Amino acid sequence: MGHYTRKGNINETIEALTKISHAITSELYLEDILKFIVTVTAEALGSKICSLMLINGKGELEIKASQSISDIYLKKPPLKIGEGVAGIVVKEKKPMTVYDISKDKTFKYKEIARKEGLVSMLCVPLIIKRKTIGAIDVYTSVFHKFKKSEIDILTMVSNQAAIVIENTELIVKTKVISEELEARKLVERAKGILMRKEKLDESTAFRIIQKQAMDRRKSMKEISEAIILVDDLKK
Repeated sequence: MGHYTRKGNINETIEALTKISHAITSELYLEDILKFIVTVTAEALGSKICSLMLINGKGELEIKASQSISDIYLKKPPLKIGEGVAGIVVKEKKPMTVYDISKDKTFKYKEIARKEGLVSMLCVPLIIKRKTIGAIDVYTSVFHKFKKSEIDILTMVSNQAAIVIENTELIVKTKVISEELEARKLVERAKGILMRKEKLDESTAFRIIQKQAMDRRKSMKEISEAIILVDDLKK
């Protein structure tokens, strides 16, 4: 095996991190930003493969972004927490390096690594507010001992990726909350119309909207909008 030489100097690394920062504030979808992050990181560190994994609903680590185009690598099964290098990194919340994947007892998918020509790896946890949500790893195609500076770079990338994911979650939560508040306002308005027009008490008016929603397989928001529309048309 030849020697690993990292592509790019510190200026190119800073440039790569700057690109990631710009991507974070862009209008791109989360999936696109994560793909961009791993692509830029692979270029900056001269890695054969860079991938970002997140903990899925089953509590397993699943690849969410990679610049690899290999189906074998992309379709490898998820890892349990504490299983494989990435699983240990997530469990222990600290980076881990492997000089020779083929001889490492913790590395899970040695056959895939052999087919892909992966030799050494570095993996760092992805942490949001002290909670580990995944990991980022980079692989080399030749033997390489990762320096502290390289671990620091990937940790910075991991921190930026965590900001993207956290911001996206906040945006989704905010959207859900605002939609819920909007629906409540419409139900209150429709309830008021029924109370006024049909001389009903509040609980009866609410039950009518609820029953109409169930019978017609519509949301209470949709039924409320219809009641409001009819009332507006009559005016």
